[in-house]
Amino acid sequence: MAGFLARRFVYFAVLIALATSVAYVLAATQLNPRSNFAGRNPPPAPEVVDAKLDAVNMNNHRPLILRVGHWANGVVHGDLGRTIDGGSVNDELGRRMWVSLRLLLVGSTIGTLVGVALGAYGAVKQYRLADHVLTVAAFVLLSVPIVVLAVMVKNGGIYANQATGNADHPLVYTTGEITPGLPSWSWAGITDRVAHLVLPSLVLVLAGFAFFSRYQRNAMLDVLGSDFLRTAQAKGLRRTRALVKHGLRTALIPVSTFFAYQTALLFVGQIFVESQFGWHGLGEWFVQSITKNDVNAVAGVTLFVAVLVLIAGVLSDLAYVALDPRVRVR
Repeated sequence: MAGFLARRFVYFAVLIALATSVAYVLAATQLNPRSNFAGRNPPPAPEVVDAKLDAVNMNNHRPLILRVGHWANGVVHGDLGRTIDGGSVNDELGRRMWVSLRLLLVGSTIGTLVGVALGAYGAVKQYRLADHVLTVAAFVLLSVPIVVLAVMVKNGGIYANQATGNADHPLVYTTGEITPGLPSWSWAGITDRVAHLVLPSLVLVLAGFAFFSRYQRNAMLDVLGSDFLRTAQAKGLRRTRALVKHGLRTALIPVSTFFAYQTALLFVGQIFVESQFGWHGLGEWFVQSITKNDVNAVAGVTLFVAVLVLIAGVLSDLAYVALDPRVRVR
């Protein structure tokens, strides 16, 4: 196992180095940080612009190889550079990472668990009323773009607050991560953060249910008629236990792999949820960085997501081994 993990980490580390290098080169050649100084009145002197861009390693008048080398040297030493505004990429990445993580831990995890459970249940009850209801609900949610779903949930929260008629203590919060003025990690602050999580997490739960329920249903249907299930029941195992112990376990193998990678990519894929509910996470920052031609920020987020994909790959391999005893690692 140790040798297997070591080889996987080396393999993924090489892929990370290649992916982030290509991402930095693309950002450095396609984005134009110098345009941020255009249109100012009075226009800054070219020497001033060059000096400011040199300070953040984004001067397109310098050879690309030198900029790549400077950035790579900083990454090796744990420094992702400065943003176009002069701030630390490390600090901003660290702050926004936890914002996105709070959404993911609740919304994506619950959505996946609910989707897997209901998808498996729908497969067992194939073509019955429960299966039809779940199928219609999933397809309706899948047909609604995530940004529209976020708007609908937010409007529903606003309507619920208006119905209660209590502006000082709303039933649900529709914007922000915490009420301004509350200490972040006091009991009041923690409960307030949880209350602010309800609506954005609900969007992710609904989206996760819609996708994973269909995926899990199809995977479960593939194993319901398998010989090993009939053999288990022929040996005296109750049908429910056979379905959970053998059928669901086998059907979870492809879902576990997809979930690991999907969670990693959601860090920058929930931009619409963050923007609708005023959560300033990685997805929002990534889009803002592209808009501002912030090369270092774009490269930093890409590196972070690449590392998450590495971890997701290792975890999916371990989950595959745990769920399928026929698989052995060497």
